[in-house]
Amino acid sequence: MKVVFSRQQGFTLIEMLVTLTILAILAGVAIPLAQVAIKREKEIELRRNLRILREAIDAYKQLADEKKFEFDEDTYGYPPDLETLVNGVEIEETIQGNRVERIVRFLRRIPKDPMTNSYDWGLRSYQDDPDSDVWGGENVYDVYTKSQATALDGTKYRDW
Repeated sequence: MKVVFSRQQGFTLIEMLVTLTILAILAGVAIPLAQVAIKREKEIELRRNLRILREAIDAYKQLADEKKFEFDEDTYGYPPDLETLVNGVEIEETIQGNRVERIVRFLRRIPKDPMTNSYDWGLRSYQDDPDSDVWGGENVYDVYTKSQATALDGTKYRDW
């Protein structure tokens, strides 16, 4: 009778431990990189949304300075709130000798703050101190995020 020894196939315990260790190291490196990439994307979105809001405020102010519509002089020509930028203002124009009234909207919708995941922005009025955390309510001169977090470059998001 002949005994046949077959070679066993599979992984040894040592091979499995080495493989798991390598995977753990790779995961340990990949996760922080992914977190930084996600934070960077949110920062890009925050910069874009702040630019959109500030350009809308500037466009409103420009039309007010050109006396294209009536506004309360106490607002200094700035919008009373962000909703006014969405709802728009009615202006009168003369087109080919005809007076035409139309509504000018500055925003389709208020953009979301990616840092707080809400539509609630910090507001500053023209009369407020530049470093004030409390909105006076007279008008909207500037916007900022209400997030207290720190950016990748070390600055506070609310200072952007």
